Amino acid sequence: MMTRRSFFSKNNSWVIISVLGSLAIIVSLLTMCSPSSETSTSSSGTNVLPKFVDYNYHIKPILSDKCFACHGPDNNTREGGLRLDTKEGAYKALSESPDKHAIVPGKPHISEAFLRITTKDESIRMPPIAANLPLTNFEIELIEQWIKQGAVYKPHWAFTVPVKPEMPQTNEIKWGNSEIDRFILDKMVKAGFKPNPEADKNRLLRRVSLDLTGLPPEEKVMERFLNDKSNKAYDRLIDDLMASKAYGEQMALHWMDVARYADSYGYQDDDIRTQWPWRDWVIHAFNKNMPYDQFVTWQLAGDLLPNPSKEQLLATAFNRNHKITEEGGVVDEEYRVAYGLDKTNTYAKGILGITMECAQCHDHKYDPFTQKNYYGMYAFFNNSLEKGLEGLVNSGPSKTPRLTVTKEDVKGILNFINKLDDDAEVSVSVMGERDTVRPTYVLDRGVYDAPGERVYPQTPEAILPFDSKKYVSNRLGLAQWTFSDRNPLTSRVFVNQMWAMIFGRGLVASVADFGNQGDLPSHPELLDWLALDFQKNGWNVKRLIKQLVSTATYKQSSQITAKHLEKDPDNIYLARAKRLRLPAQMIRDQVLATSGLLNKTIGGPSIKPYQPDGIWEVSSSGRGTLAQYVQDHGKDLYRRGLYVFFKLTLPPPNMLIFDASNRDACQVQRTRTNTPLQALVMMNDPAVLEAARVYSTHLINSAPNKTQSDYIKTAFKRVLCRDATENELKLLNQYYSEEIDRFSKRKDAAKAFLRVGEAPLDDRIPKEKLAALMSVVHAIYNLEETLTKG
Repeated sequence: MMTRRSFFSKNNSWVIISVLGSLAIIVSLLTMCSPSSETSTSSSGTNVLPKFVDYNYHIKPILSDKCFACHGPDNNTREGGLRLDTKEGAYKALSESPDKHAIVPGKPHISEAFLRITTKDESIRMPPIAANLPLTNFEIELIEQWIKQGAVYKPHWAFTVPVKPEMPQTNEIKWGNSEIDRFILDKMVKAGFKPNPEADKNRLLRRVSLDLTGLPPEEKVMERFLNDKSNKAYDRLIDDLMASKAYGEQMALHWMDVARYADSYGYQDDDIRTQWPWRDWVIHAFNKNMPYDQFVTWQLAGDLLPNPSKEQLLATAFNRNHKITEEGGVVDEEYRVAYGLDKTNTYAKGILGITMECAQCHDHKYDPFTQKNYYGMYAFFNNSLEKGLEGLVNSGPSKTPRLTVTKEDVKGILNFINKLDDDAEVSVSVMGERDTVRPTYVLDRGVYDAPGERVYPQTPEAILPFDSKKYVSNRLGLAQWTFSDRNPLTSRVFVNQMWAMIFGRGLVASVADFGNQGDLPSHPELLDWLALDFQKNGWNVKRLIKQLVSTATYKQSSQITAKHLEKDPDNIYLARAKRLRLPAQMIRDQVLATSGLLNKTIGGPSIKPYQPDGIWEVSSSGRGTLAQYVQDHGKDLYRRGLYVFFKLTLPPPNMLIFDASNRDACQVQRTRTNTPLQALVMMNDPAVLEAARVYSTHLINSAPNKTQSDYIKTAFKRVLCRDATENELKLLNQYYSEEIDRFSKRKDAAKAFLRVGEAPLDDRIPKEKLAALMSVVHAIYNLEETLTKG
């Protein structure tokens, strides 16, 4: 059954969104700082002591949360010289009591750490009362059992090279046809669940179309799939969707968040920049299925390849998507350093899945990364030709080093760039390397003018030491190190990002953090199997995505039972499909696509759709091209959300309300919130209202002799990809009757309601009839099911 939203009066006011814009920014900032709601404290949900207590899965999470801040990797904050994150530190004699040891394997009764956590004396109890980090009885029992069993330390799971796991034994339940399904089923059954039945073809069609293209299926695709009774129908559907140009756009949306793409420089003046040709390249790279190792290598170091082509140079714009200042009076070196730090943090988070930025000012408090490690990684990015301040506002839409895209380029090697038949040249900020090495130093407390010890390009030893004899000490060497078959992170991190994108929750729920404070993998064997399989098969992204959406796991229905809600509310065991609210851009795209308004042009400059008046002006310095918002017109109003103009100081407010990244920094997974603001956007956004009007006009004009019930059936199926139930039709027909009665009595209200958007209004249709049908279509667009992938 559909969920019907409450409808406001038809005095729709788009101006209300201008008030919500500022609120959305605050909400976005708050959610960035809050813990993920997707994490789970326990996979089993029980307090039964395991037969064998494992350091990585049972003990380290406790120590990391309760102990490492004072007794972990950070030398500067370590108390009493005691280090509990290594066996050497835990086993050695205590500095203040040489006859005692924090941990004595096999002997908790003489292990000082255990005695301190169990003592009744609050003056010496650990963690200290003031820390407000008390251990539970179960946690204490786990530590006691672990010590009794020998207090065996292990390397952090994510920093060890994946090993091909044994395939689970075939289960008595006959389900699935892939290795992935076998891993999922094994854990599912052990947890006391069984798989949901397969979703019906209509819902499965909509789900996979949204996942692979970001769009609902076209009517001809829907008809062909639903009428295809062969066992290859779904396989053919996947191939057709992945062959669509829209596939590259959908994949690029995730990468825009990772790469912190925006159409302005940020900071106070926040003027325009032209990085969009790089976005065209990303779409092109995904569509032609560029291997992931090549895709990342070109972006990290395309300029350092032998005789780099313009395409390889363009790819390096990835590194230049950070904020850039054009403010007078700034210190050039301060901002040049800030740009390098941003590149370092983006690479570490987006590619390696580690919180390296925590070691910018001091040693990492939880992971084995020193401040020297951090600046060793920063050194790879510290030899760029870019400047901290190249010019004040209006100094140009690109900065040195820059790549100029000419008309001849677009006809040749850069033929994927959409310059919209414009003969003007476009410039893009890219990477370039100095001829001489710029020295890099550890910066005291991360301050640009407080250099300490000199460091050289290096990577954290805990992950994989950088072999300067094997790799050249620049960004190209870093890229080669990144894709070494001994690097434990790169493949794991990317397949986890893709799993999270498809299933809504990563196998590692903390998608951006594979370190000690991150979540443990729910299915560690499956994660390693996927990582190794991805590497072995040439880092083939399309193959990986097809593997995921072809599984029985993916094709399950989203029906939820009381047991699911009680025992596995986060769907960790994947005994059902998870219902997920669509990302902001996809909500826009769905409305435009189903109404027939969508402009399917691939690539090109960003566009400025409908937006509340005045919000750029009140947040602007008053200088530069973007001091005022100048809306686009015509077909540009109806382009996909991927192409909506992103101004860093004030991103599109309706998209922020639906949890879009603000692109201020690298983000590998969006949060999902549920607020009244979202309902207000859907009720008041001119793009949604206009789409409802245009689609209603099309329904009436294409079949003028049909009844309103026929129109409603058609609209319902077009939007939700299934037939409406009898009760749903009854509700919608009743709503239509109420609306046509209201509009018949108030012609002025009908005229005002229809007067939204720039698409021409067909005056031949009675206004009360068109307005009533528009209300119903608008209601369908506002259904929870419409905004959800289920």
